[in-house]
Amino acid sequence: MSAFLKSLGFSLPIVQAPMAGTSTPVLAAAVSNAGALGSIGVGAVDAETARGMIRAVRAATDRPFNVNLFCHRPATPDHEKQSAWIARLSPLFAEFGAQPPTQLREIYTSFLADDAMLAMLLEEKPKIVSFHFGLPSSEKIAALHRAGIILLATATNIAEANAIASAGIDAIVAQGFEAGGHRGVFDPDLPDDSLGTFALTRLLVKEVGLPVIATGGIMDGAGIAAALKLGAVAAQLGTAFIACPESSADAAFRALLMSPASLHTVMTRAISGRPARCIINRFTQLGAETDAAAIPSYPIAYDAGKALNAAAKIAGETGFGAQWAGQAAHLARAMPAAQLIAQLAKELKEA
Repeated sequence: MSAFLKSLGFSLPIVQAPMAGTSTPVLAAAVSNAGALGSIGVGAVDAETARGMIRAVRAATDRPFNVNLFCHRPATPDHEKQSAWIARLSPLFAEFGAQPPTQLREIYTSFLADDAMLAMLLEEKPKIVSFHFGLPSSEKIAALHRAGIILLATATNIAEANAIASAGIDAIVAQGFEAGGHRGVFDPDLPDDSLGTFALTRLLVKEVGLPVIATGGIMDGAGIAAALKLGAVAAQLGTAFIACPESSADAAFRALLMSPASLHTVMTRAISGRPARCIINRFTQLGAETDAAAIPSYPIAYDAGKALNAAAKIAGETGFGAQWAGQAAHLARAMPAAQLIAQLAKELKEA
């Protein structure tokens, strides 16, 4: 085991991805109790809700866990674009006998602008905090480090990894294009190199002097072993945990994951306003027919996406969900998290 993993305090080179909205304190605790690193995503909640989630994990485990934050650039409202997007979605709302929102909101506060979240973290002092979509200010990074917190951040290319290293972050999560959910790109409007997990992992291991955690399309012990062989200190798995009973995925998402539909995923902006990999559904098909420039900024577009999904579900249509999943989603297994960790450890040993 690497010295870095020992410093984090867990025994298996496996990290459960934060997956805001799908991971739960129960899932994170079960993973950490099984010897891996559990995670919760708090980017979609306020500071006091996040505090409650941290305390819920602590009530169920005395082992370290990871708390993940969103560091996206706060959205710039474009009322003309937002009105046009509402109009574009209106026929779909009508299909389900619902009215679209009259206006769209920035439903998530970026950690870049959330001083209450910082204050809460400095009080609660989780062992590990990670960043997605970018980095907070040097002042926030320094404050978290002074509190004894180990910091991780997502990179999708060399430039982002170098920025992470320059900021004094402790390790990099190398997110390949195969990964489910939102791309961790710092600027979604720049061209995306679309580097695969293994190419990115090897580049960062060779070019950047920080521990690397590989993520994207890794679903079993063989995938973990391959990432470690390329020099990663651990592998982060997200989609692999969605079918665990401890996740908050709904029945429709679970059924989709266990069906042939999970063989087909696509990157889309239509649901949230940022590129994210989803199992192909009615929403991603809408996205394929839409100019990305017509979609409002993240997370303003997500306000419309969530409203449309809620209306559709009431009418029995589940094809408008944020069914985030990686390219190897079809390898998902439905079993309790502790059992999955044990199986992954067995497969890793045998690989």
